[in-house]
Amino acid sequence: MHTSHCRLLEDPRVDFVGEIGDSEKGAFLGDAAALLFPIDWPEPFGLALIEAMANGTPVIAFRRGSVPEIVEHGVTGLIVDSVDEAVAAVPLARTLDRVAIRRRFEECFSVGRMARDYLALYGVVLRRGTAGAVMSSSAGARRGVNGDRSLGRSHGT
Repeated sequence: MHTSHCRLLEDPRVDFVGEIGDSEKGAFLGDAAALLFPIDWPEPFGLALIEAMANGTPVIAFRRGSVPEIVEHGVTGLIVDSVDEAVAAVPLARTLDRVAIRRRFEECFSVGRMARDYLALYGVVLRRGTAGAVMSSSAGARRGVNGDRSLGRSHGT
């Protein structure tokens, strides 16, 4: 472990929890003020973000990779560009509506939502009748089959 991480673990204000199982995750995330996601690389999809939102927990995340496509700034969390901004965002995250965060999760990332989107996309492919339709539909998948970006950034951005 990096030296600065070791010093953090010695701080009485830091509680190292380690890995937690699925059965503990809901309570852990649900009781958190926010999920801090200080990613420093272009994460293609942040499952931890979705898990937090599923529990109504606001996310404070660095503007990297898929974060702007997953987190709706001011609704499901706060997108920041520095550690100082992340620290300043903690009190703001506490003011976000946890019921609205969960509702946004249901609208954008629930199993039902994703299954409906896949079925709609498969319908487009079947109507076009060619394997090439899959490739030409990849841009459509980002926009959604009806041009509404329903498979991509589905929260109005």
